[in-house]
Amino acid sequence: MKNWRINTTLCLIFLFAAAIVGRLVFLQIIEHDLYAALARGQQKYFKSSFGDRGEIFLQNHSLPVATNREYVFVYISPAEIGPEEKEKVAQVLSDNLNVDKNSLLEKLDKNSLYELIKSKLNEEDVAALKDMQLVGVHFGQEKIREYPYDDFASHLLGFVNQDGQGQYGVEEYWDGILQGKEEFAVGEKGPLGYFFPGTSKIDNMGTDLILTIDYNIQYFAEKLLKKAKETLGVKTGTIIVMDPSSGKMLALANLPEFDPEEYSKITDFGIFQTDATQKIFEPGSVFKPITMAAAIDQGKITPETTYQDPGIIEISGWPIYNYEQRVYPGDITMTEVLEKSINTGAVFAEEQLGNKKFLEYVEKFGLFEKTGIDLPEEISSQNAELKKGYEVNFATASFGQGIEMTPIQLVRAFSAIANGGKLVRPYLVETVPEISSNIISQKTASKVAAMLVSVVENGFGKAARIPGYYVAGKTGTAQISYSALGINKKGYSDETWQSFIGFAPAFSPKFLILIKLDNPATKTAEYSAVPIFQELAKYIIDYYQIPPDYDR
Repeated sequence: MKNWRINTTLCLIFLFAAAIVGRLVFLQIIEHDLYAALARGQQKYFKSSFGDRGEIFLQNHSLPVATNREYVFVYISPAEIGPEEKEKVAQVLSDNLNVDKNSLLEKLDKNSLYELIKSKLNEEDVAALKDMQLVGVHFGQEKIREYPYDDFASHLLGFVNQDGQGQYGVEEYWDGILQGKEEFAVGEKGPLGYFFPGTSKIDNMGTDLILTIDYNIQYFAEKLLKKAKETLGVKTGTIIVMDPSSGKMLALANLPEFDPEEYSKITDFGIFQTDATQKIFEPGSVFKPITMAAAIDQGKITPETTYQDPGIIEISGWPIYNYEQRVYPGDITMTEVLEKSINTGAVFAEEQLGNKKFLEYVEKFGLFEKTGIDLPEEISSQNAELKKGYEVNFATASFGQGIEMTPIQLVRAFSAIANGGKLVRPYLVETVPEISSNIISQKTASKVAAMLVSVVENGFGKAARIPGYYVAGKTGTAQISYSALGINKKGYSDETWQSFIGFAPAFSPKFLILIKLDNPATKTAEYSAVPIFQELAKYIIDYYQIPPDYDR
């Protein structure tokens, strides 16, 4: 009797264990696809949903450029739909939602509880389908990040992925604030000295951001880049507009653009990168004013200092020419060097300054460090070749070849010439401006600004003139190295970066503009970047209603 009870107990334990193992085999092996699909379906639903993420606004525009909208989506549970119903369900969904019937039948044949059919349904579609009460057809709601203006300001904004996380641009940099993970009261000082004009929210409710970017200036800048694409064959380019006295960003336009709502369709992730902060280039002659500013600040030259152009300089066996190997006879002043963009004149100024001091000023102008702009993954070239100290590298760097920087670094450096000698930190969300002590004297900045006015009045920058206003600026045309084009070869290609950087009104600037075009179908920036600058600068002057400098 005793053994019978033990044997019965063991038998029951064995049968119970066998039932558990059998159930696990059924769930994990036989029905694996069904439950895996269900899990994926649930993940898809929740990934597409997030709390009330803060909206993003631009200056002088009441509607958000990034917002949230709740949509209805429809999905099917094939496991709930009998074989006799599949044809009917597929036909009804195909007719009402304009979805391919064959693809629907493929989904209906799956042993699954969740197959997404269509997102962003309109009210009419939803009402019609609900009235039919189709077996296995269900509806859900999801909140989607929406960008009402398509590709407008796309590089500036970035996008939000299916997990509700900001990617690139402002969406990534300010992700914590927008998600509500960091909370601040209205006007309260947040990280890095930023102020948040949106209300502080709770329960995973994000804070709205109001960017310093002016909607109208941004729109016009992007319009000009698209026009350059059509007329100059430009594939990539950048326009930056900044208040040089504070660092406040007014526009940041980039070509090519993308639609943030369609980010998943893009295979080249390089399109998401912002040229202004994530790509380096050799600036060419727009760098010459920085060389001049350093030499003037050290008292080594003045705008009136003259030299004799040799036409060609040989340094360590390397020949250095002017553009098109031009030779300029007679005494040439440093102002004329900028007007005519003479390479040998920039080399002369650097030689008077000395290599050590030249390198010190390059560092003072912030060209070895990030600017600190509130955008993610900003890069900065270390200019390792220049720092090696070879004589020829200093010579070519004096006129902007062989020295690298990002466009935003160049804008920041130029701001010191425009604002009387101080570096500023560019910013996109209102903050207490960060302004350095003088890196060059106010007197030096005024002298260089006057030289740049002469460039526009008498030099290659004539197309930038605006009647009634003094405009300061400099052209730049730099050869693009093979390495920058991704070609494993030393030296420079025939392709060029063409740019123009300038500010107005020259002696009390309200804005600074950089136009950078990658290999336009013109020989020099005089015919590509300069006219674009003039059109944008004239627009801003009229838009701001800036009083003229003189009676035109």
